[in-house]
Amino acid sequence: MTGPADPAIDGLPCMLMRGGTSKGAYFLAEDLPPDRESVADLMLRVMGSPDARQIDGLGGAHPLTSKVAIVSRSQEPGVDVDYRFLQVGVDTSVVADAQTCGNLLAGVGPFAVERGLVDCGEERTSVVIRLVNTGDTATATFPTRGGRVVYDGEQSIDGVPGTAAPVEIEMGGDPAPLLPTGHAVDVIEDHRATLVDCGMPVVMLDAAEFGLTGDEEPAELEANTELSARIEAIRLHAGPLMGLGDVAAETVPKMILVSPPRHGGAVAVRAFIPHRVHSSIGVLMAASVAAGVRIPSAVGSSFAEVSADRRVPLEHPSGVFEALVEVEERPGVGFVASYSANLRTARKIFDGLVFPRPRR
Repeated sequence: MTGPADPAIDGLPCMLMRGGTSKGAYFLAEDLPPDRESVADLMLRVMGSPDARQIDGLGGAHPLTSKVAIVSRSQEPGVDVDYRFLQVGVDTSVVADAQTCGNLLAGVGPFAVERGLVDCGEERTSVVIRLVNTGDTATATFPTRGGRVVYDGEQSIDGVPGTAAPVEIEMGGDPAPLLPTGHAVDVIEDHRATLVDCGMPVVMLDAAEFGLTGDEEPAELEANTELSARIEAIRLHAGPLMGLGDVAAETVPKMILVSPPRHGGAVAVRAFIPHRVHSSIGVLMAASVAAGVRIPSAVGSSFAEVSADRRVPLEHPSGVFEALVEVEERPGVGFVASYSANLRTARKIFDGLVFPRPRR
Protein backbone atom coordinates (compact mmCIF):
# COMPACT_ATOMS: atom_id res chain seq x y z
CA MET A 1 0.00 0.00 0.00
CA THR A 2 1.42 3.39 -1.00
CA GLY A 3 1.58 6.06 1.71
CA PRO A 4 1.01 9.81 1.29
CA ALA A 5 3.38 11.66 -1.00
CA ASP A 6 6.52 12.99 0.67
CA PRO A 7 7.70 16.24 -1.01
CA ALA A 8 11.30 15.55 0.01
CA ILE A 9 11.18 12.26 -1.88
CA ASP A 10 8.57 12.80 -4.59
CA GLY A 11 9.10 16.52 -5.19
CA LEU A 12 6.66 19.42 -5.12
CA PRO A 13 5.32 21.22 -8.23
CA CYS A 14 6.93 24.66 -8.29
CA MET A 15 7.61 27.48 -10.71
CA LEU A 16 10.46 29.88 -10.01
CA MET A 17 9.69 33.33 -11.40
CA ARG A 18 11.12 36.80 -11.34
CA GLY A 19 8.41 39.28 -10.56
CA GLY A 20 9.51 42.90 -10.87
CA THR A 21 12.75 43.27 -8.90
CA SER A 22 12.13 40.19 -6.75
CA LYS A 23 12.33 36.45 -7.31
CA GLY A 24 10.19 33.77 -5.72
CA ALA A 25 8.76 30.28 -5.77
CA TYR A 26 5.16 30.04 -7.04
CA PHE A 27 2.88 27.22 -5.91
CA LEU A 28 -0.71 26.15 -6.39
CA ALA A 29 -2.50 26.11 -3.04
CA GLU A 30 -3.88 22.65 -3.82
CA ASP A 31 -0.35 21.24 -3.90
CA LEU A 32 0.42 22.41 -0.35
CA PRO A 33 -0.71 21.27 3.12
CA PRO A 34 -3.99 22.78 4.33
CA ASP A 35 -2.67 24.28 7.58
CA ARG A 36 -0.41 27.32 7.88
CA GLU A 37 2.12 25.79 10.27
CA SER A 38 2.85 22.92 7.90
CA VAL A 39 3.14 25.33 4.95
CA ALA A 40 5.56 27.54 6.90
CA ASP A 41 7.72 24.56 7.85
CA LEU A 42 7.69 23.33 4.25
CA MET A 43 8.69 26.73 2.82
CA LEU A 44 11.63 27.02 5.22
CA ARG A 45 12.83 23.66 3.91
CA VAL A 46 12.20 24.67 0.30
CA MET A 47 14.17 27.91 0.68
CA GLY A 48 16.95 26.44 2.82
CA SER A 49 16.28 28.59 5.87
CA PRO A 50 17.52 29.39 8.42
CA ASP A 51 20.94 29.85 6.83
CA ALA A 52 22.59 33.09 5.71
CA ARG A 53 23.58 31.41 2.43
CA GLN A 54 20.41 29.34 1.99
CA ILE A 55 22.83 26.89 0.46
CA ASP A 56 20.46 23.92 0.80
CA GLY A 57 17.42 25.44 -0.89
CA LEU A 58 16.03 27.78 -3.54
CA GLY A 59 16.59 31.01 -1.60
CA GLY A 60 19.12 33.50 -2.89
CA ALA A 61 20.53 34.65 0.48
CA HIS A 62 18.55 37.91 0.46
CA PRO A 63 14.97 38.83 1.44
CA LEU A 64 14.27 39.87 -2.18
CA THR A 65 14.95 36.30 -3.35
CA SER A 66 13.40 34.42 -0.43
CA LYS A 67 9.74 34.87 -1.31
CA VAL A 68 6.76 32.61 -1.99
CA ALA A 69 3.51 33.13 -3.92
CA ILE A 70 0.62 30.72 -3.30
CA VAL A 71 -2.12 30.94 -5.92
CA SER A 72 -5.58 29.37 -6.28
CA ARG A 73 -8.89 29.93 -8.06
CA SER A 74 -10.89 32.51 -6.15
CA GLN A 75 -14.39 32.04 -4.78
CA GLU A 76 -14.88 35.81 -4.61
CA PRO A 77 -17.35 37.21 -7.19
CA GLY A 78 -15.56 39.09 -9.94
CA VAL A 79 -12.13 37.79 -8.90
CA ASP A 80 -10.14 35.23 -10.90
CA VAL A 81 -7.45 34.08 -8.49
CA ASP A 82 -6.32 34.46 -4.88
CA TYR A 83 -2.68 35.27 -4.17
CA ARG A 84 -1.13 34.71 -0.77
CA PHE A 85 2.39 35.99 -0.18
CA LEU A 86 4.94 34.60 2.26
CA GLN A 87 8.20 36.29 3.20
CA VAL A 88 10.61 33.55 4.23
CA GLY A 89 13.39 34.54 6.59
CA VAL A 90 16.91 34.00 5.32
CA ASP A 91 18.89 33.34 8.51
CA THR A 92 15.80 33.03 10.71
CA SER A 93 12.92 30.58 10.94
CA VAL A 94 10.32 33.32 10.46
CA VAL A 95 7.70 32.95 7.71
CA ALA A 96 5.69 36.18 7.65
CA ASP A 97 2.37 36.88 5.96
CA ALA A 98 1.46 40.25 7.48
CA GLN A 99 2.39 41.99 4.24
CA THR A 100 1.98 41.32 0.53
CA CYS A 101 4.49 41.76 -2.30
CA GLY A 102 3.72 43.93 -5.31
CA ASN A 103 6.74 42.65 -7.21
CA LEU A 104 5.76 38.97 -7.04
CA LEU A 105 2.24 40.16 -7.88
CA ALA A 106 3.58 40.83 -11.40
CA GLY A 107 4.08 37.09 -11.89
CA VAL A 108 0.73 35.93 -10.51
CA GLY A 109 -1.26 36.55 -13.69
CA PRO A 110 1.22 34.74 -15.96
CA PHE A 111 1.47 31.90 -13.44
CA ALA A 112 -2.33 31.59 -13.38
CA VAL A 113 -2.33 31.21 -17.18
CA GLU A 114 0.57 28.73 -17.06
CA ARG A 115 -1.35 26.57 -14.57
CA GLY A 116 -4.67 26.80 -16.44
CA LEU A 117 -6.49 28.75 -13.73
CA VAL A 118 -7.68 31.40 -16.22
CA ASP A 119 -8.37 31.44 -19.94
CA CYS A 120 -5.73 32.95 -22.17
CA GLY A 121 -6.65 35.89 -24.42
CA GLU A 122 -5.61 36.08 -28.05
CA GLU A 123 -3.31 39.10 -27.67
CA ARG A 124 -3.71 40.29 -24.08
CA THR A 125 -4.96 38.66 -20.91
CA SER A 126 -6.28 40.44 -17.83
CA VAL A 127 -6.43 38.63 -14.49
CA VAL A 128 -8.27 39.98 -11.45
CA ILE A 129 -6.29 39.05 -8.35
CA ARG A 130 -7.26 39.14 -4.68
CA LEU A 131 -4.28 39.86 -2.44
CA VAL A 132 -5.19 37.58 0.44
CA ASN A 133 -2.73 39.14 2.90
CA THR A 134 -4.31 42.59 2.70
CA GLY A 135 -7.74 42.03 1.12
CA ASP A 136 -6.92 44.38 -1.78
CA THR A 137 -7.60 43.53 -5.41
CA ALA A 138 -5.51 44.20 -8.50
CA THR A 139 -5.87 43.64 -12.23
CA ALA A 140 -2.78 42.44 -14.09
CA THR A 141 -2.73 42.75 -17.89
CA PHE A 142 0.02 41.21 -20.02
CA PRO A 143 0.59 39.97 -23.61
CA THR A 144 -0.35 36.44 -24.64
CA ARG A 145 -0.25 34.68 -27.98
CA GLY A 146 -1.29 31.23 -29.19
CA GLY A 147 -2.58 30.26 -25.77
CA ARG A 148 0.72 31.07 -24.06
CA VAL A 149 2.20 33.92 -22.03
CA VAL A 150 4.61 36.18 -23.90
CA TYR A 151 7.62 36.97 -21.72
CA ASP A 152 9.86 38.61 -24.31
CA GLY A 153 9.42 42.33 -24.90
CA GLU A 154 10.95 45.79 -24.91
CA GLN A 155 9.91 46.98 -21.44
CA SER A 156 12.76 47.74 -19.05
CA ILE A 157 12.58 48.41 -15.32
CA ASP A 158 15.42 49.71 -13.19
CA GLY A 159 16.94 47.00 -11.04
CA VAL A 160 16.50 44.25 -13.66
CA PRO A 161 18.93 43.72 -16.56
CA GLY A 162 17.61 43.58 -20.11
CA THR A 163 14.01 43.92 -21.22
CA ALA A 164 10.83 41.85 -21.06
CA ALA A 165 7.12 42.02 -21.81
CA PRO A 166 5.20 44.62 -19.79
CA VAL A 167 2.81 43.67 -17.00
CA GLU A 168 0.35 46.46 -16.21
CA ILE A 169 -0.97 46.34 -12.65
CA GLU A 170 -3.87 48.50 -11.52
CA MET A 171 -5.01 48.38 -7.92
CA GLY A 172 -8.77 48.27 -7.41
CA GLY A 173 -11.46 48.23 -4.78
CA ASP A 174 -12.76 50.94 -2.48
CA PRO A 175 -9.75 52.96 -1.31
CA ALA A 176 -9.06 53.00 2.42
CA PRO A 177 -7.73 56.07 4.26
CA LEU A 178 -4.05 56.55 3.55
CA LEU A 179 -3.17 57.81 7.05
CA PRO A 180 -3.85 55.16 9.74
CA THR A 181 -3.42 57.69 12.55
CA GLY A 182 -5.32 60.44 10.73
CA HIS A 183 -2.25 62.69 10.97
CA ALA A 184 0.03 63.81 8.16
CA VAL A 185 2.89 63.83 10.68
CA ASP A 186 3.42 61.96 13.93
CA VAL A 187 6.44 62.48 16.17
CA ILE A 188 8.10 59.20 17.14
CA GLU A 189 11.40 58.98 19.02
CA ASP A 190 11.84 62.73 18.42
CA HIS A 191 11.59 62.30 14.64
CA ARG A 192 8.85 63.49 12.29
CA ALA A 193 7.23 60.50 10.65
CA THR A 194 4.44 60.06 8.12
CA LEU A 195 2.65 56.75 8.56
CA VAL A 196 0.95 55.87 5.28
CA ASP A 197 -0.59 52.75 3.76
CA CYS A 198 -1.42 52.50 0.05
CA GLY A 199 -1.21 48.71 -0.12
CA MET A 200 1.92 48.51 2.06
CA PRO A 201 2.37 50.06 5.53
CA VAL A 202 5.36 52.40 5.41
CA VAL A 203 6.91 55.02 7.67
CA MET A 204 8.39 57.98 5.81
CA LEU A 205 11.32 59.71 7.52
CA ASP A 206 13.44 62.70 6.47
CA ALA A 207 16.97 61.45 5.77
CA ALA A 208 18.40 64.82 6.80
CA GLU A 209 17.13 64.35 10.36
CA PHE A 210 19.51 61.39 10.62
CA GLY A 211 22.48 63.32 9.25
CA LEU A 212 22.20 61.61 5.87
CA THR A 213 22.14 63.00 2.34
CA GLY A 214 19.78 60.26 1.13
CA ASP A 215 22.00 59.03 -1.71
CA GLU A 216 23.98 56.53 0.40
CA GLU A 217 24.42 53.02 -0.94
CA PRO A 218 22.47 50.19 0.75
CA ALA A 219 25.64 48.53 2.13
CA GLU A 220 26.71 51.79 3.77
CA LEU A 221 23.34 52.18 5.47
CA GLU A 222 23.25 48.55 6.60
CA ALA A 223 26.73 48.89 8.12
CA ASN A 224 25.58 51.86 10.24
CA THR A 225 24.44 49.96 13.32
CA GLU A 226 23.48 53.12 15.24
CA LEU A 227 21.24 54.23 12.36
CA SER A 228 19.66 50.77 12.11
CA ALA A 229 18.90 50.76 15.84
CA ARG A 230 17.29 54.21 15.70
CA ILE A 231 15.12 53.27 12.72
CA GLU A 232 14.11 49.98 14.32
CA ALA A 233 13.06 51.79 17.50
CA ILE A 234 10.80 54.04 15.43
CA ARG A 235 9.39 51.02 13.57
CA LEU A 236 8.49 49.24 16.80
CA HIS A 237 6.58 52.32 17.99
CA ALA A 238 4.91 52.87 14.62
CA GLY A 239 3.51 49.33 14.34
CA PRO A 240 0.81 49.69 17.01
CA LEU A 241 -0.02 53.20 15.77
CA MET A 242 -0.74 51.72 12.34
CA GLY A 243 -2.97 49.01 13.81
CA LEU A 244 -0.35 46.30 13.23
CA GLY A 245 0.22 45.41 16.88
CA ASP A 246 3.60 44.19 18.05
CA VAL A 247 5.80 44.14 14.93
CA ALA A 248 9.04 42.93 16.52
CA ALA A 249 8.84 39.65 14.59
CA GLU A 250 7.12 41.14 11.51
CA THR A 251 8.49 42.62 8.28
CA VAL A 252 6.10 45.59 8.32
CA PRO A 253 5.98 48.50 8.41
CA LYS A 254 8.72 49.31 5.92
CA MET A 255 10.92 52.26 6.82
CA ILE A 256 11.60 54.82 4.08
CA LEU A 257 14.20 57.57 4.20
CA VAL A 258 13.21 60.34 1.79
CA SER A 259 15.37 63.18 0.52
CA PRO A 260 15.30 65.77 -2.29
CA PRO A 261 15.62 64.33 -5.82
CA ARG A 262 18.88 64.58 -7.74
CA HIS A 263 18.06 63.04 -11.12
CA GLY A 264 14.73 64.51 -12.17
CA GLY A 265 12.49 62.38 -9.96
CA ALA A 266 10.00 63.44 -7.31
CA VAL A 267 12.01 62.31 -4.27
CA ALA A 268 14.94 60.03 -3.52
CA VAL A 269 14.25 56.99 -1.32
CA ARG A 270 16.14 54.42 0.69
CA ALA A 271 13.89 51.59 1.90
CA PHE A 272 14.59 49.44 4.98
CA ILE A 273 12.63 46.16 4.55
CA PRO A 274 12.98 46.34 7.57
CA HIS A 275 16.50 45.19 8.49
CA ARG A 276 18.12 45.08 5.07
CA VAL A 277 18.11 48.02 2.65
CA HIS A 278 16.30 47.45 -0.64
CA SER A 279 18.48 47.64 -3.74
CA SER A 280 15.56 49.43 -5.42
CA ILE A 281 12.05 49.71 -3.90
CA GLY A 282 9.06 47.38 -3.71
CA VAL A 283 6.00 48.07 -5.84
CA LEU A 284 3.55 48.71 -3.03
CA MET A 285 6.17 50.52 -0.99
CA ALA A 286 6.53 52.84 -3.96
CA ALA A 287 2.77 53.34 -4.16
CA SER A 288 2.62 54.27 -0.49
CA VAL A 289 5.52 56.72 -0.73
CA ALA A 290 4.11 58.25 -3.93
CA ALA A 291 0.78 58.76 -2.21
CA GLY A 292 2.46 60.08 0.92
CA VAL A 293 4.43 62.85 -0.75
CA ARG A 294 1.20 64.07 -2.39
CA ILE A 295 -0.33 64.74 1.03
CA PRO A 296 0.20 68.33 2.21
CA SER A 297 2.51 68.63 5.25
CA ALA A 298 3.63 64.99 5.04
CA VAL A 299 7.33 64.23 5.44
CA GLY A 300 8.95 64.84 2.07
CA SER A 301 6.09 66.89 0.64
CA SER A 302 7.98 70.16 1.14
CA PHE A 303 10.81 69.16 -1.22
CA ALA A 304 9.05 66.62 -3.45
CA GLU A 305 8.88 67.68 -7.09
CA VAL A 306 5.46 66.27 -7.93
CA SER A 307 3.82 66.89 -11.30
CA ALA A 308 0.15 67.62 -11.94
CA ASP A 309 -0.38 64.22 -13.58
CA ARG A 310 -0.32 60.80 -11.91
CA ARG A 311 3.42 60.22 -12.32
CA VAL A 312 5.57 60.10 -9.18
CA PRO A 313 9.09 58.95 -10.16
CA LEU A 314 11.02 57.70 -7.13
CA GLU A 315 14.81 57.69 -7.28
CA HIS A 316 16.26 54.56 -5.64
CA PRO A 317 19.73 52.92 -5.51
CA SER A 318 19.23 51.11 -8.85
CA GLY A 319 17.50 53.86 -10.82
CA VAL A 320 13.96 55.21 -10.88
CA PHE A 321 10.58 53.63 -10.12
CA GLU A 322 7.65 55.47 -11.67
CA ALA A 323 4.52 55.07 -9.57
CA LEU A 324 1.15 56.26 -10.87
CA VAL A 325 -0.97 57.62 -8.03
CA GLU A 326 -3.79 60.10 -7.58
CA VAL A 327 -4.66 61.35 -4.10
CA GLU A 328 -7.81 63.17 -3.05
CA GLU A 329 -9.30 64.26 0.28
CA ARG A 330 -12.80 62.96 0.92
CA PRO A 331 -15.10 64.42 3.59
CA GLY A 332 -15.37 62.18 6.62
CA VAL A 333 -12.71 59.80 5.27
CA GLY A 334 -9.53 61.80 4.81
CA PHE A 335 -6.92 61.31 2.14
CA VAL A 336 -7.34 58.31 -0.16
CA ALA A 337 -5.62 57.08 -3.30
CA SER A 338 -8.30 57.33 -5.96
CA TYR A 339 -5.96 55.69 -8.49
CA SER A 340 -2.86 53.53 -8.12
CA ALA A 341 -1.04 51.60 -10.84
CA ASN A 342 2.42 50.56 -11.96
CA LEU A 343 4.24 48.89 -14.81
CA ARG A 344 6.36 45.80 -14.10
CA THR A 345 7.79 42.80 -15.93
CA ALA A 346 7.96 39.12 -15.02
CA ARG A 347 9.69 36.02 -16.34
CA LYS A 348 9.36 32.28 -15.89
CA ILE A 349 12.76 30.89 -14.85
CA PHE A 350 12.01 27.21 -14.30
CA ASP A 351 9.01 24.95 -13.95
CA GLY A 352 9.20 21.51 -12.41
CA LEU A 353 9.62 19.83 -9.05
CA VAL A 354 11.44 21.21 -6.03
CA PHE A 355 12.75 18.79 -3.42
CA PRO A 356 12.67 20.38 0.05
CA ARG A 357 15.21 19.10 2.52
CA PRO A 358 13.67 16.32 4.63
CA ARG A 359 13.81 18.19 7.93
CA ARG A 360 15.07 21.38 9.50
